[in-house]
Amino acid sequence: MTGMRIVFMGTPEFACPTLRTLIERGEKVVAVVTQPDRPKGRGQQTLPPPVKVVAEQHGIPVLQPVKVRLPESIEEIRGLNPDLIVVIAFGQILPKALLDIPKYGCINVHASLLPRYRGAAPLNWCIINGENETGVTTMMMDVGLDTGDMLLKRSTPIGADEDTQSLHDRMSQLGAELLAETLDRLARGELVPEKQDDALTCYAPMMKKEDGLIDWSRDAQAIKNQVRGMTPWPGAYSFLDDKLLKVFRVQTASGSGAPGEILSCGRDGIEVACGTGSLVIAELQLEGKKRLPAGDFLAGYKLQPGGLLGKKDASVGV
Repeated sequence: MTGMRIVFMGTPEFACPTLRTLIERGEKVVAVVTQPDRPKGRGQQTLPPPVKVVAEQHGIPVLQPVKVRLPESIEEIRGLNPDLIVVIAFGQILPKALLDIPKYGCINVHASLLPRYRGAAPLNWCIINGENETGVTTMMMDVGLDTGDMLLKRSTPIGADEDTQSLHDRMSQLGAELLAETLDRLARGELVPEKQDDALTCYAPMMKKEDGLIDWSRDAQAIKNQVRGMTPWPGAYSFLDDKLLKVFRVQTASGSGAPGEILSCGRDGIEVACGTGSLVIAELQLEGKKRLPAGDFLAGYKLQPGGLLGKKDASVGV
């Protein structure tokens, strides 16, 4: 326990383990700042952010500014007299007037090994790009996008079949552990900030639903990485008989044919030709149907080799 007055800023499930760690350590979390409640799901029910739920379970005051950069929001946080602000997946850019408030600055937990994968979706993009290792970084925030001086890093391998959900769950715990170590070293005066080398950086932009459309003319491994990186959100998809077909789990194979052509159908999956090699779809969901293993899907939906997957209204491939 550092004894510092800490303001925690975060929003999604990814930030919750770090907040819980602060609480379990007995840190003085004087307030949680998170995004406003928003409609979610098919029913568009207004729900609180996961971080707000955790904060309220522990009686921590919650602030939900629409824009944290507004003068009244900044003054409200200034009035809390924080020694330190901890930020993880908050979802808004912090202005300099806010960064300058705490005595020990603002520490961010970022889900990549900086300076690689700055931006909103590092978990997705490191898998899509076929990386075999990633990690978390704590850094002192500045006015740039994930450009602050680095404090500590911790790396973790990415499994060959791992998707974004699995990596998210491991990395959120890793981030909590690294933040705890960062606070301990900060309290002992042992942190040595390190400048980022901008020449080594790459950007991980926010994901869009259209990023999930499978282009069957690409290499089989690249499409597999896309499926892993898009699962669970925004999801990888193609079209079958002009219906949306979500693809959740695939394996590479060595078949050949026109991109998007169905090569075989069986209990092990549906083999589809790619630009190079082929993919065996092991788990899928057709529009209006349940998510199923391929064998169960084929028990109720007739598919024949020679059929095509691809873009809606297109003959084959994309």
